[in-house]
Amino acid sequence: MGRKKLLPGLRVREGFLRHPFDVEHGVQTSGLVLGQHLTTGHRNDKHTTAYYGIAPSVVEQLLDLWLRTRPRAPLEDYTFIDIGAGMGRAMLLASRLPFREVIGIELHPDLVAIGQKNVAKWGAARKARAPIRMVEADITEFDFPAGPCVAYLFNPFRDAVMKLMLRRMELSFAARPGMLDLLYANDECHDVIAERAQWKLLWRGLVPLSKPDEDADRKILDAQPNGEYAWSTEEPCSIHRLVEQS
Repeated sequence: MGRKKLLPGLRVREGFLRHPFDVEHGVQTSGLVLGQHLTTGHRNDKHTTAYYGIAPSVVEQLLDLWLRTRPRAPLEDYTFIDIGAGMGRAMLLASRLPFREVIGIELHPDLVAIGQKNVAKWGAARKARAPIRMVEADITEFDFPAGPCVAYLFNPFRDAVMKLMLRRMELSFAARPGMLDLLYANDECHDVIAERAQWKLLWRGLVPLSKPDEDADRKILDAQPNGEYAWSTEEPCSIHRLVEQS
């Protein structure tokens, strides 16, 4: 049996470079896969943006900013949900905190398979303080777990799917207002959330990359053959809470 074909963007000849996070922890979360190469046959494929792992320093700062918003329950009661988890970099980082559980939701089966291997390696190395799992699912149909949740996403899809996801969340948490927070990195669809009265903006601003992450992103993204994505020194982010409609 031959080796499974890699997704476009994960080959060295296509400019693939490993992020220092992967080198340090022995996982695979690097690479840039354009949305056009992430088709699954799902009706929402056309709204997929791309896969690229978030800078670790951005996730760490965004979680710290969220904790400063005074969540409605203790951290240990929250389930962390990584939406469009890709290969799982953000959920691995989140599992360093003592969440009730960390769940990665990803639609593309190849990314799920890589993510599950990463989760297994992370667990075997005893790096997680929370139970952690990756599942293949559509977030617009996902059954959210009981108890408070904090959802995270790194701009995995465009407005149309964002609206469906928000509606799903609003229905799922209608009887438990204040028990769902949303951490949004590269918040290109922020206006979609802002126009919905059920959501309260807790914080919005630019999160700077650490110098090592900035250097890594510059090197990785400059190596792209097509140069479609440019590196940056900061990431626009926002934090939202689902509350009762006024």
